[in-house]
Amino acid sequence: MATTSSNPLQQTIEALAKEKGIEPDVVIQAMEEAVLTASRKFYKGDEELKAKFNPENGQIELFAVKTIVDEVTTPAKEISIAEAKEIYGEDAEVEVGYQIEFPKRTDVLGRIAAQTAKQVIFQKVREAERENVFAEYNQRVGEVINGLVKRFEQGDIIVEVGRVEAILPRKEQSRAESYAQGDRVRAVIRGVSKSAKGPQIVLSRTDPALLIKLFEQEVPEIYDGTVMIRGAVREAGDRAKVAVFSRERDVDPVGACVGMKGTRVQAIIRELRGEKIDIVDFSDDPVQFVTNALSPAKVQRVTIVDDKEKVMEVVVEDSQLSLAIGKKGQNVRLAAKLTGWRIDIKSEEEKRKEVEAQFETLEAGNAEAEPDAEPETAPAASTEGEDQQ
Repeated sequence: MATTSSNPLQQTIEALAKEKGIEPDVVIQAMEEAVLTASRKFYKGDEELKAKFNPENGQIELFAVKTIVDEVTTPAKEISIAEAKEIYGEDAEVEVGYQIEFPKRTDVLGRIAAQTAKQVIFQKVREAERENVFAEYNQRVGEVINGLVKRFEQGDIIVEVGRVEAILPRKEQSRAESYAQGDRVRAVIRGVSKSAKGPQIVLSRTDPALLIKLFEQEVPEIYDGTVMIRGAVREAGDRAKVAVFSRERDVDPVGACVGMKGTRVQAIIRELRGEKIDIVDFSDDPVQFVTNALSPAKVQRVTIVDDKEKVMEVVVEDSQLSLAIGKKGQNVRLAAKLTGWRIDIKSEEEKRKEVEAQFETLEAGNAEAEPDAEPETAPAASTEGEDQQ
């Protein structure tokens, strides 16, 4: 090992591999390929060339490879068995199909060849680096990472994450937030895609996964699995709803998430720049779940209108109607997304008027039906009279 590390080339390989975060073998392979490409340009023949790194002398050695055959048809790539025995001796174990490597000089390759080699090494190392980045971040999709705002490109934010750059697209940014160069940003990895410029790491500040991860970081009961998040929906920058469930009877899931004097949820609200967060109890009973999801509004009663289509009618007190619907319908919209039910909200007054209207329609229908009964009996009576006459 002492011999290899003392070689200048070996040291360069190790340093480059460490700097780029790739295996030394990848760098060696890139160098071998670079010498091979440069040699083909220099020698310009039909020979089958092969480059190999020699760890003992720290050199990339070049060989012309020839296959042993009975009868030579391509002298550049073949050697007869008779010639091979002349080189290695009659007793040497040489057979048809074996390959012999003939050393070739690399010191004659020149400046252009050296430049070609450099380009190949750079390209191969960069490819390996990109593959590593893609493999690493593809496994981390859904994870929350910290980065620094590096620059802005047509509304998108380029974020520096460790050794690489990630993109926070405009559509993945919360409208309540604005950033300056050098600001710290915490975002969830939305996905990784391969492009001509290398792997593109896409971040998000609007994905509900960010909210879930923040709760995991702030609430120990969620992290250890005592409390589970059964659903999370957001309208980034405005409001979010999170459904929580406790696996232990004596642990209040909502209380655990809110924290002492609201410290835990406040830390998340601060991170999301003031986004309001409703934490509600999850229930397997859809009626109860919808009731909880409409929090902070108080619900009077819930009726399942269509079980198959998942439609519910919710009646609230007149004073609670605007709270239940929320600003621009936000509260009921988020509750519907969280529960998976379509929610039709009515006030007590609206419901009373609706019921009265139904009664009036029913009475009107009955009133119309009664006069119809008289003409039916009249002809019968007249017919009866005619018979008697």
